[in-house]
Amino acid sequence: MASTDKTSLVWLRDDLRLDDNPALTAAETLGLPLTVVYVLDEESAGIRPLGGAVKWWLHHSLTALATSLEARGSRLVLRRGPAGDVIRQLATQTHAGHLFWNRRYGLPERTVDADLKAWAGENDIEASSFQANLLFEPWTIRTGAGGPYKVYTPFWRACLAGEDVREPLAAPESLPAPAPSGRGLPASETLSSWRLLPSSPDWSGGLGETWKPGEEGAAQRLGDFLDGPADDYGTGRNIPGTEGTSRLSPYLRFGEVSPFRVWREIRNRYPHQVPADVGIYRSELGWREFCWHLLYTNPDLATKNVRPEFDRFAWESPTASELDAWQQGRTGYPFVDAGMRQLWQTGWMHNRVRMAAASFLIKNMLTDWRVGEAWFWDTLVDADSASNPANWQWVAGSGADASPYYRIFNPVTQSKKFDAAGKYLREFIPELAELDNKAIHEPWGLLGVDGYPEPLVALPESRERALDAFQKLKDA
Repeated sequence: MASTDKTSLVWLRDDLRLDDNPALTAAETLGLPLTVVYVLDEESAGIRPLGGAVKWWLHHSLTALATSLEARGSRLVLRRGPAGDVIRQLATQTHAGHLFWNRRYGLPERTVDADLKAWAGENDIEASSFQANLLFEPWTIRTGAGGPYKVYTPFWRACLAGEDVREPLAAPESLPAPAPSGRGLPASETLSSWRLLPSSPDWSGGLGETWKPGEEGAAQRLGDFLDGPADDYGTGRNIPGTEGTSRLSPYLRFGEVSPFRVWREIRNRYPHQVPADVGIYRSELGWREFCWHLLYTNPDLATKNVRPEFDRFAWESPTASELDAWQQGRTGYPFVDAGMRQLWQTGWMHNRVRMAAASFLIKNMLTDWRVGEAWFWDTLVDADSASNPANWQWVAGSGADASPYYRIFNPVTQSKKFDAAGKYLREFIPELAELDNKAIHEPWGLLGVDGYPEPLVALPESRERALDAFQKLKDA
């Protein structure tokens, strides 16, 4: 085909939005026939298969994205398989002269992208990639010695001392029609054929009641946060019984809102000076950035201790019934159990409770952090390749800038401090709802408590066991 007959191909990944999508904007600017594709890739080497809750979200997010594209004259093509092979095939079918995507930061994903960019160069296709999902790309933030940061505070300080965060791009008002392939438009698989939604049984009812996946839901959630909890975020973020957090994490995970848009909306609300509480929220965005920088440097973050001395740690294997008790929220400790039940019902857990539940599994039950990371990977709607393992390693003490292993969250103390009136506990543990505000935190052996289990482990003894194991690691 003549060069004037070439088309554009945009490959969307974890950037399921039209707003502030540099790859899509660059393609739209060319004005050539445009194919937009999403590839479900669980076959390329090293690509981690998606968890069940993430699959549920992805189904609804792609549905919303397809509707948005169609409203602008475009269409979403769905393909499944090894992404490199799929994109090569589709680029050939549509006579693509230009290939666009937004960059990814995990090693398997970068390998696919690098191979594809090399193939494009060999086949007279211009491949362009863009910064879209991180405010600061990993190779741009380095210590004075030229290496990666291993401690969060100086990392974030270096981020803020550099170039200002770019302005977000407006969503295109219209898009070029899709590129024809052979006798018709590029073939697309049906979303239903991917079977992303759970069945037999369908456990997603609570997810549907809690979340509105898609770009519209993300914009609504961001507006609600800035109109409400943002001004008291510093204290509100620690109280699980209130709406004190942004709950933007799944939207950021799927790229339904960009961090650049979040950053700009905060500045728009506070043009002169960002209040301290809102600054704390921005530092949480910084922690998300730090997690991705850790993954960039440590590609095996989900399976390998960042601190190699933890390879010698004497983990104990829980019995099937013990692990079930933790997963199902039946440990006998209300703060942990409420969190685990919230996770199962909604696909999300308050961060304060996440830390307590993770600490209980790792330290009181002496269970390898990878066991918990795998459960969260399957049940969290916001599980991503960086934050999920990085935060589990933080609790375990095996990660970069990690919480010391000897910091052991006491679930009773946490409950009394951050849910004093038991509002959170009552919401997710109805069998304790009638207890008073004192008894609900330690309900063991009380009359009228029907069906709630006795503690799975004793806190003092399990704490000492964990500290002894850590001391043996230090002495080894």
